[in-house]
Amino acid sequence: MNVSKSGYRVFSSNSTAACIELAKKITERLGVELGKSVVYQESSGETRVDVKESVRGQDIFIIQTIPRDVNTAIMELLVMAYALKTSCAKNIIGVIPYFPYSKQCKMRKRGSIVCKLLASMLAKAGLTHIITMDLHQKEIQGFFSCPVDNLRASPFLIQYIQEEIPDYRNAVIVAKSPSAAKRAQSYAERLRLGLAVIHGEAHRSEADMADGRHSPPPLRTTTGHTGLELPLMMAKEKPPITVVGDVGGRIAIIVDDIVDSVEDFVAAAELLKERGAYKIYIMATHGLLSAEAPMRIEESAIDEVVVTNTVPHELQKLQCPKIKTVDVSMILAEAIRRIHNGESMAYLFRNIAVDD
Repeated sequence: MNVSKSGYRVFSSNSTAACIELAKKITERLGVELGKSVVYQESSGETRVDVKESVRGQDIFIIQTIPRDVNTAIMELLVMAYALKTSCAKNIIGVIPYFPYSKQCKMRKRGSIVCKLLASMLAKAGLTHIITMDLHQKEIQGFFSCPVDNLRASPFLIQYIQEEIPDYRNAVIVAKSPSAAKRAQSYAERLRLGLAVIHGEAHRSEADMADGRHSPPPLRTTTGHTGLELPLMMAKEKPPITVVGDVGGRIAIIVDDIVDSVEDFVAAAELLKERGAYKIYIMATHGLLSAEAPMRIEESAIDEVVVTNTVPHELQKLQCPKIKTVDVSMILAEAIRRIHNGESMAYLFRNIAVDD
């Protein structure tokens, strides 16, 4: 029986090279071996997990990065957590640097809050604690019935700005929308830089607008009581896109939590170039970089996109040399060590305010 003397094991719940690479970086920092397990898809498409060593009475940490196939990655995590639960693991902690479905955390018409559903599924499968990083909305922590440590990548990205961007003192931090202003303000105050906010939306051509937009609604005949006549809520109308703040002759650094489809970032970069910015950087925690994002970045006015290794993006880096990676395995390893030893996590959140 191969039992770690330290009383905990670290497993990778994904067979992809990127997940195993992050798991190995974490275990090297911790000075332990990566747990032995096999995760694979059967010919029928079902997920199968085989844990190759005893986990009885130990703290188990499952590292799961989210590759392109999000739903398969979720099933891998659920099946492995349940396998460890039925193998009598003491505690099962999920290390999920990028929490999937985090954008679906609000009710929209007849939709559903999928993020809440996923949180319930993970708890039901056996997870007793979650370590994640830069949730899309911090209120997501309230969806869980177990403790959640929402780590921050900003110290690593700020360090990159200070060490890798020449003349960063001549930069201005940019929020690509008013909703991202708090995050941008946090960066600006820590770097002692100015702040700019992009507001409004680009003008859409006639071809981009839906047919029938000026048609009157069909008349509806009603019988009986028509109900109360409530005040009509006026529709929102965004002003033409503009930059609030001075970016002329400056380096523009756009900060956000997720870079997925990059149309908004490309449009923002073009606007900043028109306003006089001579270099444009994008800083984000999670580089999903879906579909044609690498090609669009390569052809755009963006000079560099800096993301962390919470999400695998090696293929995208081969397609676009502008994409750079910052390693955050250090803080994930320290979180694992502190949770296992029962130490306070406050050190990892020092100088972080509620709004950060």
